[in-house]
Amino acid sequence: MTACIAELGAPRLTPAGLPALDLRLEHDSVVEEAGQGRQAKVALKAVALGAVAERLGRQAVGSCWCFTGFLASPRNGKSVVLHIQDFQQDQFQGGS
Repeated sequence: MTACIAELGAPRLTPAGLPALDLRLEHDSVVEEAGQGRQAKVALKAVALGAVAERLGRQAVGSCWCFTGFLASPRNGKSVVLHIQDFQQDQFQGGS
């Protein structure tokens, strides 16, 4: 998923002692659906753990990246969270 960092939470430690970082990502693009252009815009909660959290915590709010990971529901099950497993510079918008 390509997205920009909209908010970075304060770095924290999990109960197991792993570095963790909560953040909010924003994605905005135009995709084709049924032969028509459609704007795809979403804000998504995300979390990173370990070395990925440490690297991500050094990035600027507003910078854009290509994120890989998986979607999961938190314990309350009312939303979805992207668990970031890696990220790299977005080749189209650039990252910092």
